[in-house]
Amino acid sequence: MLQYLLAFAAVFVLIMLLIPLFLKLAHKFDFTDKPTERKKHDAPMPLTGGLAMFVAFTVGFVIFVIYRDSTMPFLLAGAALIVAVGLVDDYSKSKGREFPVWPRILVHIAAATILFIGDIRFVGFFNHFSGEYVALPIWLQYGLTVLWTVGLVTVFNFMDGLDGLSGLLALVAGVTFFIVAIHMGQTESAFLAAVFVAAVAGFLRFNFPPAKVYMGDSGAYLLGFVLAAISLHGAFKQATVVSLVVPMLAMGVPIFDGVLVVVRRLLARKPAHIADSTDITHLHYRLMKRGFTPRGTVLLIFAISSGLSIASIILMFAFR
Repeated sequence: MLQYLLAFAAVFVLIMLLIPLFLKLAHKFDFTDKPTERKKHDAPMPLTGGLAMFVAFTVGFVIFVIYRDSTMPFLLAGAALIVAVGLVDDYSKSKGREFPVWPRILVHIAAATILFIGDIRFVGFFNHFSGEYVALPIWLQYGLTVLWTVGLVTVFNFMDGLDGLSGLLALVAGVTFFIVAIHMGQTESAFLAAVFVAAVAGFLRFNFPPAKVYMGDSGAYLLGFVLAAISLHGAFKQATVVSLVVPMLAMGVPIFDGVLVVVRRLLARKPAHIADSTDITHLHYRLMKRGFTPRGTVLLIFAISSGLSIASIILMFAFR
């Protein structure tokens, strides 16, 4: 446990040092999110939080994680790719332009494919009725891995609508996966989760309302991608019914919200990936419409997510 604490502390201190530096760089190069009709913040906000998280995560990853498992370099390569396209997207927004959706999706699929090639994938499940392990055909393994990875990248980007919200949800999921990995004896996944949680926690120090920096799409993509990789490398490797349910519950709020948003937009004959100033399909916007303050909304959703994660941990200890 001391090694996990050391990994967490090192990455946490690093990102606390990096964020102020990246804030200055954002203002210097005008890498900021400007207020618009849909985005109501008062002044341009730095978009370098995601890049700072990635740098801190990468340093911790190289020091504490990468040498522990031959699959880990693939995870870092996929993360770098997905952060790169996020930075391009953020840069476009800082200049008042929208980056096309299909190039983003193709890069997300490519990053998921890197995980699959590196054997970070959904392989199969244990059939309790027959007592046998069912290995899925390779095409279905690939399809599920891509769907899970791209889906989580998308829903965490959806949830990045209020200060601190997406980061807090990722923090809850990361802590849950750390506990699961410790319980299952998965040292690599535990170190990976510890480094991830440290990077997110340090970022939240500057992003919790009122935010001083935004994670941008690069940060939201990173959160979803790394959490997808941790679950594929950890809980899904022990694919019993319980281990399948744990990640679903730990990330239940963004998954449910994301699916509901897509369905409602499609029923309204709107593009599933595009929001506008009248879009209140997201849970956080619906709560605010009912009178919750932004801070109260974030704390309520955090409490719901924490409750689901605690339920998943209890389930794991009770039935594994």
